[in-house]
Amino acid sequence: MELFNAALEKNITFMHPPYFIITGLSGIPNIKHYYVFLFFVYIVSVVGNTVVMALIYVDHNLRTPKYIAVFNLAFVDLFGNSALVPKLLDTFMFNHNRISYNDCLAYLFFCYTCLSMQSFNLAALSYDRLVAIIFPLHYQVKVTHKFMFSLIASFWVFIIVAVLIAVGLITRLSFCKSVIINSYFCDHGQIYRLSCNDHFPNYVISCFYPVLIFWLPLLFILLSYLYIGYALTKVATVREGFKAFKTCIGHLLLVAVYFIPLLITFTLMEKIHPNARIINLSLTSVFPPMLNPIIYVLQTQEIKESIKKILNMKRKCKIAVGNAKK
Repeated sequence: MELFNAALEKNITFMHPPYFIITGLSGIPNIKHYYVFLFFVYIVSVVGNTVVMALIYVDHNLRTPKYIAVFNLAFVDLFGNSALVPKLLDTFMFNHNRISYNDCLAYLFFCYTCLSMQSFNLAALSYDRLVAIIFPLHYQVKVTHKFMFSLIASFWVFIIVAVLIAVGLITRLSFCKSVIINSYFCDHGQIYRLSCNDHFPNYVISCFYPVLIFWLPLLFILLSYLYIGYALTKVATVREGFKAFKTCIGHLLLVAVYFIPLLITFTLMEKIHPNARIINLSLTSVFPPMLNPIIYVLQTQEIKESIKKILNMKRKCKIAVGNAKK
C-alpha cells in the first residue's frame, strides 16, 4: 500500500484516523429482533453450505465441472457470511462499533470480494447451463474440469485485483472530518465520502464497480437464458423443452434470490427510508448465502440422490453393527 501511495502522490502525508465508528443499525426500533434473525440466518448458512461442500467432496459422482462452480459458490457463501455477520453482530449487539483503520479496510476487502464472487459464480453456472442445453453433444469437450477451474480462478484473480484497487485508493485519502460510517459494515462509498481531499478516483471506482461486478454478469445471465428460451422453442416437443428447462430451475432461483432484492433496493433507493435501506442491503448480503444450499438440495436431483445414498450407507452400517453385536 505504501508503494501504491508513493506512486500516486509524492511528498504528501495522508491523515488516517485511528478508527472508524459504524453506526448504520444503531437507533432503529426493535432492532434486536433483527440481530436474532441474522444469527439464525448465519447458522443455517454455515450448516447448509458446509453440507453442500461435504457432499461434493465425498461423492465422486458430483465431481463434475458444474459442481466445481457449485462448490465454489458454497465456499464463497460460507466465507462471505462468516466475514460479515459475526462482526456485524459484535458491532451492534455488543456496542463494539469502533473498528481500527486497517481492520476496516480488511473488512471491506473480504466483504466486497465475496459479494462480487457470488455474482460471477452465477454467471459461470449460467454458462454451464447454456452449453449443456444448446450444445449437449459438445458439453464434455467445452466444459471440462480444467476449463471450469481456470474460469473460477480467473474470476478470483480479477475480483481480488479490482477490490485491492478500491482499497488502495482509499489509503491515499485524508480524513479530517467525521469518522462515522452510516452503514452496517465498512462500505467503500461511505468511507471515501468522509475524506477531505480529492476523492474523484474513488467516485469513479464506485460508479464503475457496480457495472463491472453486478450489471455485466446479470446481462450475461439474461442473454444466456434468452438464448436458451429461444432454442427450446425450436425443440420438437413441449415435453423435451420442459425437461431441458427443468435443469435450469435451481440456477434461476439462485439468480432471482441474489439479483432481484438488489434491483428493487437500488431502483427504489431514494424512496426508501435510510434505516429501511440499510436493513434491505444487509439482507441482500446475508440472505442468498443461506438460501443457496437449500435451493440446491431441494432442486438438484444429483444432490438429493447423493444425500439418499449417504443416508442408506449409514443405515446399512447401523444394521451391520447391530447384527455383529448379536
